Amino acid sequence: MPRGNNNTKNTKGASGAGTIRKKTVERNGKEYTYWEARFTTGFDPGTGKQIQKSVTGKTQKEVAEKLRQITNEIDTGTYIEPSKMKLGEWLDIWAENYLGDVKPYTVASYNGVIRNHIKPALGNLPLEEIPPHVIQMFYNSLTKESKGKKPLCAKTVKNVHGVLHRALQQAVQNGYIRSNPTDACKLPRIVKKEFYPLDKTQMRRFLDAVAGHRYEILYTVTLFTGMREGEAIGLTWDCVDFEHGKLTVNKQLQREKKTGAKYVFSTVKNGKTRVIVPAPWVMQLLKKQKAQQAEWRLRAGSAWQQGSFANLVFTDELGHFLWLHNIYRDFKEIVASIGLPQVRFHDLRHSYAIASIQAGDDIKTVQSNLGHATAAFTLDVYGHVTDQMKEASAERMESFIGEVLAQQKSS
Repeated sequence: MPRGNNNTKNTKGASGAGTIRKKTVERNGKEYTYWEARFTTGFDPGTGKQIQKSVTGKTQKEVAEKLRQITNEIDTGTYIEPSKMKLGEWLDIWAENYLGDVKPYTVASYNGVIRNHIKPALGNLPLEEIPPHVIQMFYNSLTKESKGKKPLCAKTVKNVHGVLHRALQQAVQNGYIRSNPTDACKLPRIVKKEFYPLDKTQMRRFLDAVAGHRYEILYTVTLFTGMREGEAIGLTWDCVDFEHGKLTVNKQLQREKKTGAKYVFSTVKNGKTRVIVPAPWVMQLLKKQKAQQAEWRLRAGSAWQQGSFANLVFTDELGHFLWLHNIYRDFKEIVASIGLPQVRFHDLRHSYAIASIQAGDDIKTVQSNLGHATAAFTLDVYGHVTDQMKEASAERMESFIGEVLAQQKSS
């Protein structure tokens, strides 16, 4: 145990409150000198005795500055007693108690970020003593290969930051720390991922390639409604209104992010139910799907799927939900067969959006159909399409002006 000697020197704190003294301790046969300031934070309501705390530093000047800051905070009522909690401990408490308003799928994602990235690097640091530069170094390290681990993309680093920032912001609100150290950090620039929408010719080739495939109607409906994959496989018959030609998108089917994961229904991405009015041809496809499913149900008899997944629009021959892995695998085989191996299943959604804009739909309508949170986000994603349309519009106007001027000269 370190032991202090009697060689101490007391001095009055520069602010007139607290005392500063020089202390010497012995560790491993060597003497070390430091300065300590003691101050009073209040009185114990039970005993009436002073509650005293201390801060230390290498020099008298350093400790005097710390003491001035603390006594000023005590006088103004802004003093927060340092937390002895480790960051890892707080993250566990936060994840268990402060995510009640977050979807289970997202909670699982947060826990994965905490478990795989934040706790291994920062978990043992005191919650009160995590400088911004330490977090910045952590973010920077995630973008580099280390010990055989591949670097994370900028978007994933932003997700890690989002979890850590949210947890530390709650610690600020709880009074455990004075400020959020992640506020001062800089994140890597996110480069938009390239997407590969199908043009008219490619759509025709794709429709020819999926003709007769077990997922033909699923792929085609997704292409011409812009639904997300989870929304498409989670669509239920009670959300299909044949009378008015409408689809209600209010949930998605997703696989949990944990060991032994199951498929579960969850809310749509932004939590807002939307209504799509597809082309009548799409509704006819869904009628065809309903008739096909009725045949399967009759053939399966008592073996038909019961329970929460019994009313799904897209199923296998026994009424079971469709596995995304199988849908992706077959999709990639199909697009590769027509010379488009780079196209992803999600690009069907992009194809729909761009086709809608080029057909003359306004951005607000496209945003509503896609379920984006704002029209600004839709413009950000598909702004290049509107730019192309503006150029085409300028060319049309140039031609129109030429016609007007030609008529003027002839008259």
